[in-house]
Amino acid sequence: MQLLQNLLFRPVMAVETAQIGLGWTIPSIADLLTFFIRIFFITAGLTGLLFLLTGALQWITSGGNKENVDKARERIQQAVIGVILIVAVLVIVVLIEQVVFGGKFCFGISCAIDFKSLQLIK
Repeated sequence: MQLLQNLLFRPVMAVETAQIGLGWTIPSIADLLTFFIRIFFITAGLTGLLFLLTGALQWITSGGNKENVDKARERIQQAVIGVILIVAVLVIVVLIEQVVFGGKFCFGISCAIDFKSLQLIK
């Protein structure tokens, strides 16, 4: 448990200060976790928006055909449900970050992302 706390709550100094000859230092696990979680939610949101737009386009181009309108309606409903689920998960993650961990631990949603460790070393 102590090892997990050291990796997540406090950056491991050997990892953050290790110069590997490429001009930058290795980011901590928390920085990488934050980055990938944000990328996941951005991709999920854009995918939900894309499905909503394709459903609307299907509805417009259905030409009054009942079967095509029903397919378009189902796609729009699925997209809206997906976006609602994404927002619900975001709310749960923020609650976990702020209430359970008291802002000391960050999954990458309600805290600032900082890639100081990726800056070039002078």
